[in-house]
Amino acid sequence: MEKQIYDITPVHISLSEKKRVAAYARVSCDKDTMLHSLAAQIDYYRKYIVRNPEWEFIGVYADEAKTGTKEDREQFQKLLSDCRSGLINMVITKSISRFARNTVTLLGSVRELKELGINVFFEDQSINSISEEGELMLTLLASQAQEESLSCSENCKWRIRKGFEQGQPNTCTMLGYRLVNGEITLVPEEAEIVNEIFECYLSGYGMQKISNALNERSVRTEKIAHWHLDTIRNILRNEKYMGDLRLQKSLSENHLTKHQVKNEGQLPQFYITDNHEPIVSRAVFAAVQEEVQRRAKKHKNDPGVKGVFTGKIQCSICGKNYRRKTTPYNTVWCCSTFNTRGKAYCASKVIPEETLKNCIAEVLSGNTFTEDGFTGAVDHIIAEPENRLRFVMNDGTEKEIVWKDRSRSESWTEEMREETRQRMLERKDADR
Repeated sequence: MEKQIYDITPVHISLSEKKRVAAYARVSCDKDTMLHSLAAQIDYYRKYIVRNPEWEFIGVYADEAKTGTKEDREQFQKLLSDCRSGLINMVITKSISRFARNTVTLLGSVRELKELGINVFFEDQSINSISEEGELMLTLLASQAQEESLSCSENCKWRIRKGFEQGQPNTCTMLGYRLVNGEITLVPEEAEIVNEIFECYLSGYGMQKISNALNERSVRTEKIAHWHLDTIRNILRNEKYMGDLRLQKSLSENHLTKHQVKNEGQLPQFYITDNHEPIVSRAVFAAVQEEVQRRAKKHKNDPGVKGVFTGKIQCSICGKNYRRKTTPYNTVWCCSTFNTRGKAYCASKVIPEETLKNCIAEVLSGNTFTEDGFTGAVDHIIAEPENRLRFVMNDGTEKEIVWKDRSRSESWTEEMREETRQRMLERKDADR
């Protein structure tokens, strides 16, 4: 029988996978026209990708009111993260300036994606970043985009500064006011909150106590979801609330970072009196400024040196460090959350410094506390409920001790007793 040879090479059937494609869109401000443009971009790219049978639509990543010179754009960073995770094979964007106006940011991002095998297609310029000539073209066009951004930035600054010279504010989104047709206009429901803050401060409330009270009552506004001490401080110090206006308090370092720095004479400043309807009177505003200065002098701390317990005591309830607090009669250590926000946020206990030192001496089997002995043996202390202190030693071992609350009589110092005696004498004299 004649020998026969058969070709039995397996036939490889290629199962083509769809390319996973996403788009990136951006507008640099939140004006209605810009937001409409963003919505149009999103709709366009969704349809553009879905129409291609070889592509799988992953989504459109869109940043609004974000400048292209910054890297910290939320959706832009999410796009890069999803690319690194392998969820995307290709990115489409309208133009180089939409992707990034900063040359360094653009090239860095494109090169990283290229190493991952991900192509970025710039539609207006018809550039594929993964092609051989792509990077050269991107470098040239990105530099041009960055220069255009600088020119645009300088033009905007010139327009804003000319407005300042004529007493025209650029924006106003502060509590109690909005900018309407170029005029600072009062918002009545928010003005009530501002009045309350000024009244509370003059009645003796501290800034932290005011912010805690507003949070506990769930007071929310369009721009403020949670109240902080700094929020209250800025309100109390803002001249706009008495109807005046100080323009150009700060300026941008450069057009790329947009980082704001205090204007300390680098540029002219302008002060306009009686510019708009006030929320508080000049007398109230002046009284608040005097009270701010009075409290600042009263509570001013000497710089001193860093305490031996600073950064060493940790609260087991909220995880924050304990801080040193000096009163007229005693020195204690308390959780920073408890100190600033109150027991509702952290139910930890205050530890008298003398009690803390005695506990350390007992743990280290010594008669008295020494700073060298403490730092040489203890890494840190965890303050736990029920007066427990857990010592984590430098050698990795742990020791625990329970401290006792001082009795009322023990907690009274000679100064406290003398002050009480003087008050009783004054009361007796008044009754005569």
